[in-house]
Amino acid sequence: MSSWDYIAKLVCIGDSGTGKSSLVIRLCEGRFSPHHDVTIGVEFGSRIVPVGPPNYIAPPKPTLSSQPSSNPPADADTDAPDGTEPSPEPPGLPTPPVTNAKSKPVVQKHMKLSLWDTAGQETYKSVTRSYFRGASGALLVFDISRRPTFAHVQDWLADLRAIAETDIVVVLVGNKSDLAAGEENKREVTVAEAEEWAAKNGVLEYVETSAKSGEGVERAFARVAERIYENIEAGKYDLYDRRSGVKGPGTGQQGRVKFGGESGKAAAGGCC
Repeated sequence: MSSWDYIAKLVCIGDSGTGKSSLVIRLCEGRFSPHHDVTIGVEFGSRIVPVGPPNYIAPPKPTLSSQPSSNPPADADTDAPDGTEPSPEPPGLPTPPVTNAKSKPVVQKHMKLSLWDTAGQETYKSVTRSYFRGASGALLVFDISRRPTFAHVQDWLADLRAIAETDIVVVLVGNKSDLAAGEENKREVTVAEAEEWAAKNGVLEYVETSAKSGEGVERAFARVAERIYENIEAGKYDLYDRRSGVKGPGTGQQGRVKFGGESGKAAAGGCC
C-alpha cells in the first residue's frame, strides 16, 4: 500500500534570489546551503506531511487514588457542632458513559507534496508558467530584505491565476526573516503590510520563513497542504481530473502520479 493518501502539486514562485530553492531543500532535506546555483527552468522535490485530525488518543481512565474519599481521616473530628452525626461526603463524580463505543478511531491522513521550484528570472518565465497548470497550491515567495521582490508578487499572482485553476490555494511567504534579527535589521517589508496585502488579494495567509534557520518553513507548506485537504473533504476536487492538481492512491499509478504540464525535464531531486 502507498504511504500517502493524497498527492498534491505545489509550485514555488517569485523573483530570482528570494530563496525558493532553499525553502524546498530545507523542507525536503532539512539542511541549508548558503550557495545555491540559480534555478534554470524547474527543479523538483517532494515531502510527505500529515493532514487532517491526528490519531485518536483516549483520555486517561480515572484511578481510585484520584477519586475523593467518602471516609474522613482517622484523626478528623466526626461530630457535628450540634452533636448529630455528620452526613457523609458526596462520592466522586461518576465516569461519563462511553458513547459510540463501536466507532473507529480517527486515522491520520498523509499527503505527498510534489514540489515544483520554478525559476524567477524573466528569461525563463515562458517556461515556468507552463508548470502552473495542474497545481493545487502555490507558495508566493519574496525576500523581506528586498522591497522590489515584494512589489513583484502582484505580477506573479496575476500570472498564476491566469493559468492555474481558480481555486488554487496560495500562501504568501516572506523569506529570509533571519535578516531582520539583531541590531543589523535589513527588513524592508513589514509584517503588517504583507498581511494586509495577503488579505486584500485573497491569499490564504502570510507566513514568514527563514530557510537558513528553518523557522516557519514547515508551517508555510503545511498551511497549503491543510487547506487542500479541507477542500478534498469538501468535495471541491475531482480526483480523476488531472487539472485539479490532487490525486488519490487509487486514481493512477501509486507513487508515479502525473499531472498536467509536468512532462518537461525537471531535476529529479525528490527527497521522499
